[in-house]
Amino acid sequence: MKVKLVVTGGAGFIGSNLIRALNEKGETDILVVDELGTGEKWKNLRGLLFQDYIGKQEFREWVRAGALSGVEAVFHLGACSSTDEPDASYLAENNYRYTRELCEWSLGHAVRFIYASSGATYGDGFHGYSDADENTPRLRPLNMYGYSKHMFDMWALSSGALEHIAGLKYFNVYGPGEDHKGDMRSVAHKAYGQIIESGEVKLFRSYRSDYKDGEQLRDFIYVRDAVDVTLHFHRNPEVSGIFNCGTGNARTWNDMANAVFSALGKKPRIQYIDMPETLRDKYQYRTEADISKLRSNGYDKPFTSLEDGIRDYVKNHLANG
Repeated sequence: MKVKLVVTGGAGFIGSNLIRALNEKGETDILVVDELGTGEKWKNLRGLLFQDYIGKQEFREWVRAGALSGVEAVFHLGACSSTDEPDASYLAENNYRYTRELCEWSLGHAVRFIYASSGATYGDGFHGYSDADENTPRLRPLNMYGYSKHMFDMWALSSGALEHIAGLKYFNVYGPGEDHKGDMRSVAHKAYGQIIESGEVKLFRSYRSDYKDGEQLRDFIYVRDAVDVTLHFHRNPEVSGIFNCGTGNARTWNDMANAVFSALGKKPRIQYIDMPETLRDKYQYRTEADISKLRSNGYDKPFTSLEDGIRDYVKNHLANG
């Protein structure tokens, strides 16, 4: 099959938004790779223009058989993104081995390879949130999802592949297209539903004395900004390495919840609930992307503020079903 662009995870959250952005730039020669299953993820493909769709396993067979030609770039966004997935072998195969196979194929065919890593690779933040190569080996992810992403980052670094490819450590992305993600939806999406149903938002209590309830910090980035950062590395194929994809400005869960209440014109009502014990030793109390490397490599656009992003998400997407 001859196709110009490949987007794995193309029916997913970031992937479908990426395809929409590519369509807006006139790109339609796109192969969508994904597993649609029996859920509602297929709805993300409505309105998108692409040449063909294929499942992940069949796509891997195509790659191994050399059945693809004409490819200029692969956006590898397909992965298991569940932070509580218990099957470590599955995560290693799906998030590491699959990514490595596709990367090696891309390098062997002079195809630009842009892939999704994760802010989860930073673990508890003890070693900071710098995406400098010398910091990568120090990182200790708190869950197997984060480690499966870190496995590939480490292979790319040690093998030299990172000198030719681009990896994006996505932080807390929120926005249209995440409805199908179940418990992995953003708190913004969950908060909207909770407010509509009960008038209040439930957030986890803090179990550290240096953080008050709801004051745990996250680097929230609107999906359209995450997509634009991703496309920066398509527009600039000479730029390679691992890069943080966040705003560089951490905000609290309370800020997030209050922004949703404000967008709905409602008075905040927040209830703090117990965190499951299985999650407590794997919980990140703070994430904040160091974006100095991203800025020094040519990305100079401002990021959407949390309040503006939530307002757009609520009024123009969630409220419209």
